[in-house]
Amino acid sequence: MHSLIDFGYTWPWTHGQLVIAAIALPACWLAWRRRWHWLAIAGLGALAAWSIAAFLVVQLVFRFNAVPPLPTSAFLASGPARVLDMGAGSGRSSIMVLAERPGATVVALDNFSAPYIRDHGAEKTLANFRAAGFGARATVVTADMRALPFPDASFDAVVSAYAIDHLDREGAAKALAEAARVLRPGGQFLLEVMYPDAWMRFAWGPLVLHGTRGEPLRARWTRSLEGAGLEVVEVGTRPITLYLLAGKR
Repeated sequence: MHSLIDFGYTWPWTHGQLVIAAIALPACWLAWRRRWHWLAIAGLGALAAWSIAAFLVVQLVFRFNAVPPLPTSAFLASGPARVLDMGAGSGRSSIMVLAERPGATVVALDNFSAPYIRDHGAEKTLANFRAAGFGARATVVTADMRALPFPDASFDAVVSAYAIDHLDREGAAKALAEAARVLRPGGQFLLEVMYPDAWMRFAWGPLVLHGTRGEPLRARWTRSLEGAGLEVVEVGTRPITLYLLAGKR
């Protein structure tokens, strides 16, 4: 059934480099046939080679349409838990948790406004849960992560992947405060944000905006989590991702 999962990421992010390759390859061939200056031929050839290599990085390293592994074994290592996924999108991070933590149930929350997901909506997310075999362990709620519709201390854990970092600083502070509010004492919060590492810079070059200005990402998000009353216990990276695991004091 996993083959029926469709996270719906739009083509500019999954196949955008092929557009450049489709232009650069014929242009390079034309330049060679017409005996243009070798610098022009080399430049077009390099652009074509980069675009193909960048496309392969997106497909084989980033793998947007695959379910990622949990970045840390310490998240929910103690057993069954009720988990909130803030900014769940089409269900990728929720399925990550459900697949690796059989005792977990997930409430996937989103306002379903992301322009980079095709047909973004609650029904797509529910369909992905069913396709993954987790329909009985997951529910979907349409709401704003900056004003969660849940009582205090109502979740054992919260996860948010590539969502809170799309908010401005004021919005992110509100979302983190809400995450801390709905966590029970001793609960865990796993935050994943886009990280401009060498992989991302190679694949997207000048389109990389996350964390390229101002305070370093590790320091910024550690400070933000601590400001919300959460204690950071683990920080790490994986391709294009910075993750922070925190606990509620």
